Amino acid sequence: MIGKAIGSAFAFARDAVARQLIRLHVTPNVLSLTGMVLTGCAGVCYAFGATSRFAWSLDPHGPNAYLLMAFGLLILSSACDMLDGAVARLGSLATSFGGFLDSTLDRYSDFAVYAGIAAAYAFQDPANVTFVLLSMLAFFNAFMISYSRARAETIIPRCSVGYWQRGERSAAILIATAAYNVPALVLQQAFLPLLTVLRRVFYTKSVIEGRSPMEDPRQGGWWLRVRLWRWPRKTLPYDLVTGVNILWLIFARVPAGDFFRITGS
Repeated sequence: MIGKAIGSAFAFARDAVARQLIRLHVTPNVLSLTGMVLTGCAGVCYAFGATSRFAWSLDPHGPNAYLLMAFGLLILSSACDMLDGAVARLGSLATSFGGFLDSTLDRYSDFAVYAGIAAAYAFQDPANVTFVLLSMLAFFNAFMISYSRARAETIIPRCSVGYWQRGERSAAILIATAAYNVPALVLQQAFLPLLTVLRRVFYTKSVIEGRSPMEDPRQGGWWLRVRLWRWPRKTLPYDLVTGVNILWLIFARVPAGDFFRITGS
């Protein structure tokens, strides 16, 4: 599978870098903090450049320079996000506080990205209320995905179901930023991740009631198998769903108009 091959290559490179960081005495908590700071800087770049679209230019002095900087900062932040866990695992440096700190800082990172995007639309003249609200909804979905799992796992053993996990959401932000297509990202993340929240709610309810919900569609009938978004990573249906989401983020032409201003006029 494409996802499996890419995942294996990333894991090999990640672990190789992590071993070098361990030799340099870099701790997981330092990497987590660094990642949050980098994402915060990317959020500032979004505030100045999130409304730029489809320039496909790498000119550092062009109108999309801020999005280009945001992309670079997020690449570095994502590297820190991958490496902190690898350093903790390979260096036997994992602690309960480290896991708590990493999860907490991830929520600040989510906020930084969507706060920057919302600010870009709020500072337009006139302000684009529609996309400010959609950006807020996108952040709320990201927060609720993490919260629903954390809360569920205080009463059931595990609740990691759903497509839009942190890796998928982070990849979506990177792809849309590289494509200079933030409106497509905002519209996607304002609605689709809600399905992951709902799935975790119903999954938790089923477990509490003593039922055994199907986590893997391969364990059920055809009506589960055709729901491609329910398949786990490193499977062909997952790759197909991911491909559709990537195409949307690159090529979707989302009208970035203000619904409230249109209806008000």
